[in-house]
Amino acid sequence: MANFLFVLRSNDFEKATRCFQFAKIAHSKGHSVNIFLIDSGVDWAIKGKDGSHKTTTGDCVADYLPYLIENEVPTGVCTPCAKNRNLDEADFNSNMVLDGGPHLIDMAAESKIFNF
Repeated sequence: MANFLFVLRSNDFEKATRCFQFAKIAHSKGHSVNIFLIDSGVDWAIKGKDGSHKTTTGDCVADYLPYLIENEVPTGVCTPCAKNRNLDEADFNSNMVLDGGPHLIDMAAESKIFNF
């Protein structure tokens, strides 16, 4: 099986939907999956964020993110990106932790990368 790294740098609901959709597909097929949220993508770490906005294809973040949380798919949240938005791990979904660039680079060195 392959290692996949999904990097989400936007709070745009369409980009987030696709990122979480493909992460769920890869994980459900047995691949190793990591997600890393940077820039405004860190907004998706917040517990209870509304993920119900439908894309043009009719799906939404809420169709995929709960699976990733329930299956504890590791999700790093850029520390400076979160801190500068006054976000703290207490605000995050259970599978999400503050993380940094050095770990992101290490994961990228061993993974196939998708950027959103």
